[in-house]
Amino acid sequence: MQPGDAAAVRSLVLAGLAEHWGSVDPSLNPDLEDLATAHPGSRTVVAVDGAGMLVGTGTIVPRGVGSAEVVRMSVATSRRGAGVGRLVLDALTEVARSWGAQRLVLETTADWSGTVAFYERCGFRITHHAEGEFGRDAWFERLL
Repeated sequence: MQPGDAAAVRSLVLAGLAEHWGSVDPSLNPDLEDLATAHPGSRTVVAVDGAGMLVGTGTIVPRGVGSAEVVRMSVATSRRGAGVGRLVLDALTEVARSWGAQRLVLETTADWSGTVAFYERCGFRITHHAEGEFGRDAWFERLL
């Protein structure tokens, strides 16, 4: 991600959340104002199409020895099913490997069946469910 991509990353993630929830309150997502500061040591990757439009993003955050967490994954609605999400996830995985991570974790809303299925197709398995602030969350793990 380049510094000039921050606004497009924020917009893409908020648009994805609004699609799932019907609406979104940006104030509930303050980390999107500055991902690097909100998630120290993290790296955000972006996917850009041939026209220069940002169509996918995700952030990888170190989480202790040997672990990293995927956060803020989002793909433009018009690009879902075209492999963009897998490309972003593969890039995040390579960053985590370069840090020495042997395990990736992530969390998403359990009711988002398409999102859950995507992560399962990418080799993640559900480790547990937990009640989150906005409903039931599914937690995933993938060993590298």
